[in-house]
Order: sequence, then structure tokens, then C-alpha cells
Amino acid sequence: MAIEVNGKTIETDEEGYLANLNDWDPAIAEAMAKADGVELTPAHWEVINFLREYYDEYQIAPAVRVLTKAIGKKLGKDKGNSKYLYELFPYGPAKQACKYAGLPKPTGCV
Repeated sequence: MAIEVNGKTIETDEEGYLANLNDWDPAIAEAMAKADGVELTPAHWEVINFLREYYDEYQIAPAVRVLTKAIGKKLGKDKGNSKYLYELFPYGPAKQACKYAGLPKPTGCV
């Protein structure tokens, strides 16, 4: 599978995750979100950027429980809870946010 972004074809797996993590750029996140009917706000970008930093440091995409705790530590308790994250990413905060961030599907996600 693939998505078309700015005239370039970007390879994805059957679930829409990037085949090559180095292909990611913000325009790809925007295109993926648009395909899901989501408009990325600064709150979305805060989580996406957090995930990219987390992945750079630990080389793993966090599952939702780990993501919630880590965001709570870094961005505050008001953002480090499932309710807030599900409002931003209704298809699953870890799954959907990691996809937009150009990361692999988190372990343990169905």
C-alpha cells in the first residue's frame, strides 16, 4: 500500500503505518489525519512530537498505558489521562498517534 503526499508516493503497510520510518515528515501526518477525517491541532502535535522524541530515546512505540503515564510526567496530569488522549485520537491514542508520528504500531495493539 502507499499514500500520495506532495507528489511523492510513500510506502505503507496494510494498516497504513509507514514502511520506512525515515520517510516521515509533518505533511505525511497531515495527510494520514485528513484521510481519517481528523484535523491536527496544536494538542495533536504535542502528542505526536512527544511520541517521536520517546521513540528516538527508547526505540519503541509505547502502548497506551505507558504513553499515558509518560505524557502525564512530561506534559501534566490534565493531558496524561486516557480521556484526554482518546478525545484527540478516537481510534486509540497509541495506535493512531503512532501512525501519524510515522512510528511502528505499538506492541500489544490489535
